[in-house]
Amino acid sequence: MADPDLLLAEIRDRISVHTTPDMRTPIDGLLLARMESSDPEYSLTEPLLVVMAQGAKQLLLGDKVYEYRAGDVLIVTADLPVTGHFIEASPDQPSLGLGLVLRPATIAPLLLESARPGTTSSGPAMATGPASPELLDAAARLLRLLDSPADIPVLAPMIEREILWRLLTGPYADVIRQIGLADSSLTHISRAIRWIRDNYAEPMRIADLASLAGMSPAAFHRHFRAITALSPLQFQKRIRLQEARSLLASHPSDIAGIGHLVGYDSPSQFNREYRRLFGTPPGQDAARLRTTTPHLP
Repeated sequence: MADPDLLLAEIRDRISVHTTPDMRTPIDGLLLARMESSDPEYSLTEPLLVVMAQGAKQLLLGDKVYEYRAGDVLIVTADLPVTGHFIEASPDQPSLGLGLVLRPATIAPLLLESARPGTTSSGPAMATGPASPELLDAAARLLRLLDSPADIPVLAPMIEREILWRLLTGPYADVIRQIGLADSSLTHISRAIRWIRDNYAEPMRIADLASLAGMSPAAFHRHFRAITALSPLQFQKRIRLQEARSLLASHPSDIAGIGHLVGYDSPSQFNREYRRLFGTPPGQDAARLRTTTPHLP
């Protein structure tokens, strides 16, 4: 096994070569990012493994702060609205990272092969910590396939399974296994999360979401907050405002229309809550958004 520092150096080099403006690669589910700014960012995540190859980032989920640096991983197990910023990123010293989408259909079969006991209880849908040398080695081999496109259809799924296996047999096992378990609290709460994401502009009833998750309202509220660090109402508000921010990038002059589109009947309330979350009114924010590039959580 190569030295972890050498593996990180290789990962950095290959990310620098293969990063594209939209982060996508020829390998399904593999994303590569290069960030040159430390400005605050607001994003909607998906279940994702991030390996930080260079630089550092802080993420805020509810009132919880997560920080990860070169050689660390970030694991996200649900669709979440997060706030974050890269630490001291610049054009001369950019932050570099790779992301791998975490898919239940790929994780579930591996659970049958793992003899490690686990839990189905609720826990935060985000974790950070050091990447093992074995995980870095597999990540480096996955990136090498970008230079051998003909090998991708056969070898990429095998290396993806290896990466997931390393996660399931390491210190992040209980976090990852929640994605693949059909009866985990995460799986049940994720149904409600998806409904909110797909219907964020609609009125929301806790009783209906609890029924969708197969829980009592009290249990639903408790598990939802444990996983997302937000109440359902706070979660919906974040989704509405972050969707509005995305729309402003392409429609900067239609502030009132966008506010109504995401579920605000009152323009003044929309302006007030937008400024409270993002620190500036929507009209002033729109110009800067037009130059924003995609990024990993």
